[in-house]
This record gives sequence, structure tokens and C-alpha cells, in this order.
Amino acid sequence: MLVLGIESSCDETGIALYDTQHGLRAHALYSQVKMHEEYGGVVPELASRDHIRRAIPLLQQVLDESGAQRDDIDAIAYTQGPGLAGALLVGSSVACGLGLALDKPVLGVHHLEGHLLSPLLASEPPEFPFIALLVSGGHTQLMRVDGVGRYEMLGETLDDAAGEAFDKSAKLLDLGYPGGPAISRMAEFGDPTAYTLPRPMLHSKNLDFSFSGLKTAVLTVVKNHGDANICEQDKANIARGFVDAIVDVLTAKCMTALKQTGLKRLVIAGGVGANRQLRESLNAAAAKRHYKVYYPELEFCTDNGAMIAFAGAMRLQIDPTLAQKDYAFNVKPRWPLDSLTAP
Repeated sequence: MLVLGIESSCDETGIALYDTQHGLRAHALYSQVKMHEEYGGVVPELASRDHIRRAIPLLQQVLDESGAQRDDIDAIAYTQGPGLAGALLVGSSVACGLGLALDKPVLGVHHLEGHLLSPLLASEPPEFPFIALLVSGGHTQLMRVDGVGRYEMLGETLDDAAGEAFDKSAKLLDLGYPGGPAISRMAEFGDPTAYTLPRPMLHSKNLDFSFSGLKTAVLTVVKNHGDANICEQDKANIARGFVDAIVDVLTAKCMTALKQTGLKRLVIAGGVGANRQLRESLNAAAAKRHYKVYYPELEFCTDNGAMIAFAGAMRLQIDPTLAQKDYAFNVKPRWPLDSLTAP
């Protein structure tokens, strides 16, 4: 089965072809980061317009690279939510328009399920069941995953997600957009003893998270410098204090989740999963306890079409009737992951 995947939930346009027998055939991604950089964040209207411009050329690029023809496609999977409503509508309309034109069935896919299953695209994928730390954009969640669509929420953020805290703290340090990678790079040059920032809910008796207080702590440190410009070394020190705090919390919660459930496998998914400091901390903590940690390939940590094609293909392998020739699409800007059911 050859599945076309279309991702357009925010500021990346992703197209991919996944073959259930031969794996990922080809994928292409266009990031709008440069366009949104001057505004300090994603402008939804601009994002939607750019998806319109990019989708069809990227589709042709993927077909050319894979050697496939449009008629070879068996089903089309697209991101139905969550995400920016206008951006989702572009991907959905492209998917359903193609489905109608080619007489192919379509399937709406949950964006976060795509992230959650993306480590299974790696050369050494994890087996079910496993614990998953989902750290993508506005989401920080710990899930027990027993199979496709079989997700149990163990803990989630009560306010700012880890990715939001990264971006907002980077903005306070005037590190530009996107802030996550910038503050992580800056932290590599920081002194870990210069600033000890709070570890919110580190010792709570549950698996929930809270990062708004950590962001506020960064704001307080910046304000304490007064009107004077913060030197680059002090920015690096603050960044190091911030990154160490967030990594300590994420690592501790993951280890607790594994201990409480008795599982031995941990999967990291989402953009923050590319963070080098987080990977090093999780690997070290897991090795001490004889756990194994799995990550998506770096190119699949950010939003991409491959994860949508793959998630759609996994569902269709279980139940091919999930894809329908019903092109009256709708989108779900808010769509809880734990509301999904197994195919």
C-alpha cells in the first residue's frame, strides 16, 4: 500500500510517500521560519498562504524522487488537527481535492499521533508497549502507548509546554525566532553554576508538568540586570540555567513513569526531542536503570509529511476501511490525543 502524507498544521509544509512493504519512498519539507522570523513568531494568515504555494510543487518533487506516479497512490493521509485552523484547511483541501481527482480514499490523521509514532520510522524501532514523552510545540505529555490508537495519558503540562518555555525564554534573551534551538546552542557556552533556576513540580507526586514559573524566573533574572545590556556570556549562563532546569524535570518525570509502569522502553517525540542536552541526560539516566531510549531521526523531530504518511499507513494496515472516498472534509484545531481509539 502506497500512502501519500500531507502535513500543514503550522509553519512547515511536508509531503511524503510511505510504502507499507518498502518503507519511506521519499519526503520533502519546506519550512517557513525565515518568513516568520521578522515577526518573532508564526503569523497564521501568512502560514496558510505559504502552504498553498508549496504543497503541489512539493508533491511533484516527492513523486519525481520516488519514481511513483499519482495513480500509484493507494490512499492519502493528511493532518486533520490539532493546529492552526487556516493551515489545516489548506492541507485538508489539497488532500481531498487530490483524492477526488484521482478517485483515491482519504484519511485524517492526528498530528500528535504522527509525532508519537515517528520513532518507529528509525532503523531500530521500539516495540509496543512503551512510555512516550511528547514534547512538540504547545504540548508536553507523558503517555503509555500499547499500540496504534491505544494511548493512556499519564501526565501533561498544566500551563506552558516545554517548547513554549524555550521560545519565550529565548525571546527574553533576545535570541530570535525560533527560540528553542538558539537557547540550546547558547547554553553550551554557559556556566552551570551561575544561575540555579527552579525545577517546577520536580518533586510532585504525579507526572504533570508546569513551565510557566521557570519562564517567569528567567524574566526576573533578565529584569534584575536593569537597563544595562546583558553580555553574551551572561546570556549563555542564563540559557544554561534554563536548559538544565527543564532537562532535569523532563528526565525525572520520564524515569518515574517507567518505574511506576514497569516498562523498560522510552520513546521521545516532537521538536524538543532533538535537544542535545535532553538526549544526553535521558541516555545517562536510562543507562543507570537499564532502560532503553528511542528517538526519531533528527529530520523527523520537527513537523513533517513522513510521520503523517506513516501514521496513516499504520492505521490502514489494521483497518483499510478507515480511508473513505468522502471529500467533505473538516479540521480539528483542538483535538486531544487521548481521545483517539484503536483502529
